[in-house]
Amino acid sequence: MISAVGFDMAGNMLLEHWESAGLSIEGIQRHQNIETAVVCHIFDEKGEVAAGVAHVESIEKFLTPRWIEKFKCKISCSPILMVDANLTSSSLEASCQLAAQFNTPVWFEPVSVAKSRRVASVVQYVTFASPNEDELVAMANAVSGKDIFQPIRRDDSGTKLSKEYFFQTLKPAIWVLLDKGVKVLVVTLGSEGVLVCSKAKFNLQRLAFKGNQSPYFSKQLYEAVSTVCPKDKSFGASMCKPMSNLFAVHFPALPASIVRLTGAGDCLVGGTIASLCAGLDVMQSIAVGIAAAKVVVEVESNVPDEYCLAKLADDARSVYSGATMLLCQSKL
Repeated sequence: MISAVGFDMAGNMLLEHWESAGLSIEGIQRHQNIETAVVCHIFDEKGEVAAGVAHVESIEKFLTPRWIEKFKCKISCSPILMVDANLTSSSLEASCQLAAQFNTPVWFEPVSVAKSRRVASVVQYVTFASPNEDELVAMANAVSGKDIFQPIRRDDSGTKLSKEYFFQTLKPAIWVLLDKGVKVLVVTLGSEGVLVCSKAKFNLQRLAFKGNQSPYFSKQLYEAVSTVCPKDKSFGASMCKPMSNLFAVHFPALPASIVRLTGAGDCLVGGTIASLCAGLDVMQSIAVGIAAAKVVVEVESNVPDEYCLAKLADDARSVYSGATMLLCQSKL
């Protein structure tokens, strides 16, 4: 973890929790002038975020390229580097350039519609990006330099839109980002599931990661999931036209007893990255990420206190078995 926190109550709580989990705080900068970043959300009766206020000035001010450079060695040996768009463009560039220097894959987490536009300065370095549909559109507009893409419009009738409709509507924005350099797009659609897209010539299932230290949990995770989600699943590949230039797979969402929806995207990303580091392939890892996201929407806390590995693997199996390749046209 490379970040910045203050000598305040929030900072102390975060550091205590981090240390209690046995994790290093070497990369977390502390200074008397830092106010720990805080986000306040107001929820509606459905558990959706109705309004929010974010105070993350300390991240922009103190998480500088100079500070990030101090951990060049850590980045060089990491299986994957996750950066979020709370970083300034200069800090994003410094992080991604270091990762590129050592062939470390980069995962870009957009954070919000406004901040997702910061991808424009690093798009050529991004291996994975995990936008929702609104962030996807903002990112595509930012890298194209024009506001030509629009979010999906929904009527008030509550009509359920098909996964094919989502894909065909978002496909132009998806293609722009892939064409500009993003290798894999993980587009979250809420209750409609997740789209995983890449250029057809980029082999998702053969994407390799550097060796990672394998703690006991990683080994358990790998064994539990690989048993029920076998590698090299075809996902109905025969549906795609032979000359298609886009690979797209839809993963279904899991039914959930929703308490509130914050943290779902973060746990999806965290679960996916943990799985990649454990040795699972991209498709298996996305299934675990979706299973992890289900757990968080059913609890009050931002992140669940614990996961049941057997239940996680069983939910991942349901997601994985329900994943289907979408019909891709030969030209966009």
